[in-house]
Amino acid sequence: MAEARRSGGARRERCVVIGATGQLGSDLVRTFDRPGELVPLGSRDLDILDAASARSTLEDLRPTCVLNAAAYNLVDRAEDERQRAFALNAEAVGALAAVCQALGAVFVHFSTDYVFDGRKRTPYLESDSPAPLSAYGESKLAGERLALERCERTVIFRVSGLFGVADSSSKGRTNFVETMLRLAREGKPLHVVADQVLGPSYTLDMARKIWTVLPKVAHPIYHLTSAGHTSWYDFARRALELAGVRADLTPVTAAEFGARARRPAYSVLAHAHLAALGEDDLRSWDAALAAYVAERPSSR
Repeated sequence: MAEARRSGGARRERCVVIGATGQLGSDLVRTFDRPGELVPLGSRDLDILDAASARSTLEDLRPTCVLNAAAYNLVDRAEDERQRAFALNAEAVGALAAVCQALGAVFVHFSTDYVFDGRKRTPYLESDSPAPLSAYGESKLAGERLALERCERTVIFRVSGLFGVADSSSKGRTNFVETMLRLAREGKPLHVVADQVLGPSYTLDMARKIWTVLPKVAHPIYHLTSAGHTSWYDFARRALELAGVRADLTPVTAAEFGARARRPAYSVLAHAHLAALGEDDLRSWDAALAAYVAERPSSR
């Protein structure tokens, strides 16, 4: 099991981060600054699909807070692997929430902008009704609902277009920025959707805000993204520009691109519940992207 980290302070807490080696999970670990103890658990330490083992592990640890950053996030593949997507994003989430309820722990879970259908043209509020378009979005919404049903101390953060420095390429996955840069360096033409608008977000900024918000949460659901919005095409163009990488980049429509899963045309998230806490927005996605490009390993 991963080694626990301690932070100074009088109050005794034990925070468990599940999925601690992923982009968001690793940034939650490296930004932990609350009183008490942090226990990071990677997939080798805890398999959330094994409900009995996960329960036993958490009962042994007796956490006061569990943050679940593990997820099935292969949006297109989920159309053909619906059962697996729901197993990870819904059933396992419900099981974790039930354990947290029994332990009296706060359960923090991460959802997605893809729970919305994109028909709005103003940022989605936490109170807006979800209507997912894809199996992935449906599985994430099911996870939200199970978490809220099974643990009264659940806090859900809906996030969007994550990019962070943790390397997940060993699983055959990486973030959108890295994919664009890799394909460009390989000399491949890039056709990127220009009619889907979102708020891409740097996991380092998000993690810092999560630790700030958790002690004073007043709502069960929070939207958390970098400030501003952009299209996937403009996001790719700016990433290439910041990294100094030339590419054959062409904007296309979602219909022309023909992805397996439907995605919302507009999924920008409003931060009304953060504002209600007196919390300001994260820095803009453009400034965050510049920081990410500067921080990312140059060997990629």
